[in-house]
Amino acid sequence: MSDSRVALITGGGSGIGAAVARRLLAAGQRVAVTGRGEERLRGFAEELGEPDGLLTLVGDTAVYDDVRAAVDATVKAFGRLDTVVANAGSATHDTVAEGDPAGWTDMVLTNVLGPALLIRASIDALKETRGRIVLVGSVAGFVHGPGNLYGATKWAVTGLAENTRRQVTEWGVGVTLVAPGRVETPFWDSYGSLPPGHLLTPDQIADSVVWATHQPSGVDINTMVVRPVGQPV
Repeated sequence: MSDSRVALITGGGSGIGAAVARRLLAAGQRVAVTGRGEERLRGFAEELGEPDGLLTLVGDTAVYDDVRAAVDATVKAFGRLDTVVANAGSATHDTVAEGDPAGWTDMVLTNVLGPALLIRASIDALKETRGRIVLVGSVAGFVHGPGNLYGATKWAVTGLAENTRRQVTEWGVGVTLVAPGRVETPFWDSYGSLPPGHLLTPDQIADSVVWATHQPSGVDINTMVVRPVGQPV
């Protein structure tokens, strides 16, 4: 087996996850990406020329058996696991006082339970490599928005990052929360339009994620809030 590092990215077939995967593959790492849609994952692999260092895995980030199977498949294929990126997420773009509860369960499970399940499933492998957990949160996890249930899920991710760090740091595992501001991704598809003003690109957020994973041994970057210039909140 090659000694090159290995990353597992949830929701890695598009947006920020796909951008992180491209960056890591270009840096010589081996990458596994998960997603619910087999067609989207297949298209992503074809777009990249189906490189040997890419593994695509269909599964639901909110189902522990799927997450554990993804971790096991990654370690079996590549022999190790150095980084996990909990990137999968969704938003209903409504409010607790006026929104439709039908979409809330999936959002809460994906955004909050999903990262916790990934941590649980991967921690033993990460202990062996003294690896890193990256949680993709949001500026909405630091700034209150009127009635914003999506923001509440990202506040939970903000707390999960520090709670996890306090436990796993004694095992040599690092934890980084990357909290983007407005980014031009499929996240906005269900919103109906892009928000006003300047937006970051997925590649710009990927640069931050990759930078955090390339720190020297013994250095733990914990919280990165990344806004586009001009976003006031």
